[in-house]
Amino acid sequence: MLPIHTASTVRLQAHASRHTHYERIGGREAIVRLVEAFYLAMETEPAAAAIRAMHERDLTHTKAVLVTYLCEWMGGAKGYTAERGPPRLRMRHQPFAIDDAARDAWMACMRSALAQVCPDADLKRELEAAFFKVADFLRNQPSPPSPPTKAER
Repeated sequence: MLPIHTASTVRLQAHASRHTHYERIGGREAIVRLVEAFYLAMETEPAAAAIRAMHERDLTHTKAVLVTYLCEWMGGAKGYTAERGPPRLRMRHQPFAIDDAARDAWMACMRSALAQVCPDADLKRELEAAFFKVADFLRNQPSPPSPPTKAER
């Protein structure tokens, strides 16, 4: 049996397919603000000190690369791939020890940035979920063992 599509369902699907995350967040200008807020959080949050130390002192180039990457990743211009080739994020992050704590610190900085730049709650949730998938995929260090539960003692 084929699904029944009402006129409103078709309109919603058409609306969603026409509007990328890039368009919904506000384009390149909003992504620039997102990257600035992200790195400001990384500079100021004590829990982010370890991930800040993984970066160069001068973040100018790093910020520009992240803006270009996020524009493409969110559905904007394909500038990152044209300039740098396929993202290969795991390979590019391999030199850095990325564990659960690093992932969580990175996500805290990104959540802070999204809270400042993205007023659309639905989009913010979608982006947080997508960012978490990427951040989790980049982990290359084992998670520390969990402390034993009462039942295991």
